Amino acid sequence: MTSIVTYQGDLRCESTHLKSNNSFSTDAPLDNNGKGEAFSPTDTVATAVASCMLTVMAIKATDMQNDLTGSIATVTKHMTVDPRRISQIDVQLDMQGHCDQRTQLILERVANTCPVISSLHPTIVKNIKFNWE
Repeated sequence: MTSIVTYQGDLRCESTHLKSNNSFSTDAPLDNNGKGEAFSPTDTVATAVASCMLTVMAIKATDMQNDLTGSIATVTKHMTVDPRRISQIDVQLDMQGHCDQRTQLILERVANTCPVISSLHPTIVKNIKFNWE
C-alpha cells in the first residue's frame, strides 16, 4: 500500500503516506461546495505534474553533474464542466543551474515525459514553459 485517505467530514480528506507517515489535507474547492482551505484533489494532480517534472529533471541533472537547486515551478490548473474535470495544466519552470543548451534540451525532454504527465488523460492540455537563468 502507498497511502491511506480518510474522509474527515465537511468535504475534507486527510491523506497519509504509509512509509513516511507524512500527511496532507484536501478540501473541496469554493466552486464545488467546499471551503477552499486546502489543496483540492485536482490541485494535487496539477501540482504533481510540476513536482514530478522537477524531480526527474533533478535526477538526470545530478547524473550529468548539474545542480538545479532553487528551481521553481508555477502551476495553473483549468477546469471544465460537463463533465467536471481538469481541462488544462500550465506549468512555468524557472530553472536554476548553469546548463548548456544541449543539457537543457535533455532535461526538458526528461521533464516532458515524466510519469505523472504520461499518466494524464491525453485530452488534458499541457502548456509547459521553461525559463533558464
